[in-house]
Amino acid sequence: MKAGPIVAIAVALLSGSPPVRQSTDPWPILDRASAAYDSVHSLSADFVQSITNPLVGEPDTTRGRLYQTRPNSFAMRFTVPRGDRIVADGRYLWLFTPSTTPGQVIRTPIPTFGTTGPNLIGQFVDRPRERYRARYVGLDTLGAEGIADGIALDPKDPSKVPYRSAVIWVARRDGLVRRLEIAEASGQERTVDLYKLEVNGVVSPREYKFTPPTGVHIVDQ
Repeated sequence: MKAGPIVAIAVALLSGSPPVRQSTDPWPILDRASAAYDSVHSLSADFVQSITNPLVGEPDTTRGRLYQTRPNSFAMRFTVPRGDRIVADGRYLWLFTPSTTPGQVIRTPIPTFGTTGPNLIGQFVDRPRERYRARYVGLDTLGAEGIADGIALDPKDPSKVPYRSAVIWVARRDGLVRRLEIAEASGQERTVDLYKLEVNGVVSPREYKFTPPTGVHIVDQ
């Protein structure tokens, strides 16, 4: 999954879309992605996440279901490893990973202003012209999700984000982001693929609730 993007010119031709060159202006694509994001009140999707640490070697792959509802509700509930979860309940962001640290949960206050909140997609497509330098990197075909355009983003103010750069893949079908490739400040590389998106459906409030299990130590950050 961490292989470089496959430039699907043949697929573009079969779909009736013209070949796209590296000189393509990224901003109309980002503007469309931003407008699509603005129309999303709630979203759920299956995800596959791959994290590569250059000091470790083999990628660590996880999967599960992601939920988000504006303004500050977010959850990643993992099926692999089962029981791990990240939950933002509107006040705190909870990180619980019993697969690696079963005796603790990390609790972080959610800022009330100045950010997009705990929103995996919004941090890249909310006001991108103000926050990023952008360039077009090519086409990829994401299976059932269809053709997507890749846009590389470099933050104008790196001190405000925990990553050095990112590439987002915007589906031509609906303007929604289907893949994120994030180069983190720590040196890790993270790829998140989203499948079976459900937009503006009903998300149960229980998805955004977290109660620390008995005996688990809460670490405040």
